[in-house]
Amino acid sequence: MFDTPLRKVKDQVGAPLARRLSRVSPITISLIGLIVALLAAWSAYRQIYFAAFALWILNRVLDGLDGLLARIHNKQSDFGGYVDILTDFVAYAALPIGLVVGSPSSERYLALAFMLASFYVNTASWMYLAAILEKRAQHGDDTQTSIVMPAGLIGGFETIIAFGVFTLFPAYLTILYIIFTVLVFITIFQRLIWAKRILT
Repeated sequence: MFDTPLRKVKDQVGAPLARRLSRVSPITISLIGLIVALLAAWSAYRQIYFAAFALWILNRVLDGLDGLLARIHNKQSDFGGYVDILTDFVAYAALPIGLVVGSPSSERYLALAFMLASFYVNTASWMYLAAILEKRAQHGDDTQTSIVMPAGLIGGFETIIAFGVFTLFPAYLTILYIIFTVLVFITIFQRLIWAKRILT
């Protein structure tokens, strides 16, 4: 929901660091971010929750840095965008799984299953739509990501906040996962309405 307005702020804050990293490949940053995400999941599994939170935030900083680095130094590539989205999805799956496996219960596993299912459907809701928009050349000139992601209630910024809350309040995982799942399904419905209006 806030991704587009916050992207300019993020780029302004990160630009000085990105300019200094001219010799670093954006894909290298993506892969370092992947390692950090897996460490966050491992920390969550070990119930070292503050470390999981800190590593999650670091992962998201690196996720913002790779694309900014690519744009500033003219290193953008389709493969780089592909690696970026793959590493993102590993992070989005690994941390919630780590939290539940580290402190399991049948209710938590069920809530986790529904939340991951919502991610699965949500991915289809924007990835296929993005492909259609690309086919129709309906992407905007100011697009700063490899593919167009129609906005909705839950976006990247909201996911950062939600996953941070998961790590800081693990005692409430079941209800937090359920709430987030409902919000993701609302986002899917928003995109469905948007697609009906734009594509028909």
